[in-house]
Amino acid sequence: MILMTSLLSTVQILAANSPNFSRQEFRSALGMFATGVTIITARTADGDLIGLTANSFNSVSLEPPLVLWSLSRSAASMAALSTGSHYAINILAADQKEMAERFAGKRENRWEGVEFSEGLCGAPLLAGVAATFECFNRSRYEEGDHVIFVGEVERCEHRAGVSPLLFHGGKFYTEHPL
Repeated sequence: MILMTSLLSTVQILAANSPNFSRQEFRSALGMFATGVTIITARTADGDLIGLTANSFNSVSLEPPLVLWSLSRSAASMAALSTGSHYAINILAADQKEMAERFAGKRENRWEGVEFSEGLCGAPLLAGVAATFECFNRSRYEEGDHVIFVGEVERCEHRAGVSPLLFHGGKFYTEHPL
């Protein structure tokens, strides 16, 4: 009985405490972490273009080359991105603030006038970006109100010396070396 009580106590310790902050307080605290800005691009099974701004990008592994990003479960593009085999992650350059804003909202004709080329497996590669990662849609993990996508990088390119677009505290920035 003592072992069972000890085991139950351990289980209780492993559970998270209820948050003591509001959703807005959480968002504001998260905003203190400066990130780069990406646009995730893909094509639907019918060939339609998909593009959305995301700053939840991160490296996972060098061998094999893996990256991750996350998307709200309620996103309109969730079905296409969950079932598609490939997507591209485009890291925006400092002069692409307008593009970040264009792909962040529910804008009609968001692709109108946007220059891009076709990636290896059809995902659009945006012109002028700092870097691109062409990814196989390797795995997905449902956590909270988001899905975490892990992509296996099949090809990547970057433009040396290009300043990235950064996001911090609800505003866009560019880098300033220390």
